[in-house]
Amino acid sequence: MTASTQVDGSGHARYTFRLRVSSTARRRLLAEWDRCRWVWNECVARSKKAHRNGEKCGPASLDRMLTGARAMTPWLSEGASVPQQQTIRDFGTSRAKALKDIRERLPVRRRAGMPRHRKKHEANLTLNYTKRGFRLNDGRLNLAGGVVVTVVWSRHLPVAPSSVRVYRDSIGHWYASFVVPALVQPLAATGAVIGVDWGVRETATTTSDVHDLPHAGHGRKAQTKLSRYDRMMARRKPKKGRSASRGYREAKRWRAKTYAKIARQRQDAARKWAKKVVRDHDVIAVEDFRPKFLARTTMARKAADAAIGATKQALIEMGRKHGRGVLLVHPAHTTMDCARCGARAKHVLPLSERTYTCTACGAVSPRDKNSARVMLVRAGLDPAGVEGARPPGAPLPEAA
Repeated sequence: MTASTQVDGSGHARYTFRLRVSSTARRRLLAEWDRCRWVWNECVARSKKAHRNGEKCGPASLDRMLTGARAMTPWLSEGASVPQQQTIRDFGTSRAKALKDIRERLPVRRRAGMPRHRKKHEANLTLNYTKRGFRLNDGRLNLAGGVVVTVVWSRHLPVAPSSVRVYRDSIGHWYASFVVPALVQPLAATGAVIGVDWGVRETATTTSDVHDLPHAGHGRKAQTKLSRYDRMMARRKPKKGRSASRGYREAKRWRAKTYAKIARQRQDAARKWAKKVVRDHDVIAVEDFRPKFLARTTMARKAADAAIGATKQALIEMGRKHGRGVLLVHPAHTTMDCARCGARAKHVLPLSERTYTCTACGAVSPRDKNSARVMLVRAGLDPAGVEGARPPGAPLPEAA
């Protein structure tokens, strides 16, 4: 996959493309990253010093620091000012979010951590350029500082981008992520609604049999290869204080490439399924399930392989892109309620029990199908007529 699209809730979309980077451009990008990393680490040091002395360390003081450093340090002034200034903005955003979480007294596990020093061999390269720091000419990306890279275009940008992020992932691949205003691409109305329940046996069970998403098991299929790479790394693991051998680095890279391929397969399957669901339905009632719940069970590995969180996010993004209503339903007691009469079971159903039987009305149905219908009931989409069809003239509920 050479390109991907991500729509967020702020009215913007990201279009990500692979880059072909020459040796000259790679050398200049690495030098630019060294400068931006120095700016970031200097911001961290000054922020800590100001905190100890009870002083303020705002963006204005950091901007003055950068101006003075560029005037006194030729190595820093050789680089473009745009990514260095954007580094200060990113530092300010991270610090402000961490301080906000501390003021709101959020639990430690939910807080955004304070910015830390970026080490050369641990932090992945990331350079942000605003509109005045890049331009597109003849399909090539020209960055401030005389860096020119080739973009592998697999689709056209709908409008001119406002910013771009150039980064390198853990396996050495280069990408450019363009930010553009999100444009809604409406689809023809179908008059149909659907409920979606997340699970492990099937990643997504819906009220429509043709739209169920089976568990693909991409991670399970690649487990043999991953285990082989793990054994290779274990045999070649360097001793403490020694540099890694070439064989260890190669095995580590093969392992990372395999995990990246699995992630792309999951992402591709999720987007294709989400597009099919969004194309065929006007409103979608989705269980607002938190995958971290399954991480504490014996099914943690299978739940992670199902990629429920990524699939749910793909469905939400696809709904925003095409103007469909996506309603998030609270997941509490969805497996205990009856979709026909609304009665609630007295005891929690064990995961081994796959058939739901209502003691009040006697309804019998597969457990996940019943939960998917409960999504429609809770979202106010339970039709009075044919199953899966919205009553004529009924207004569309507001999306969450």
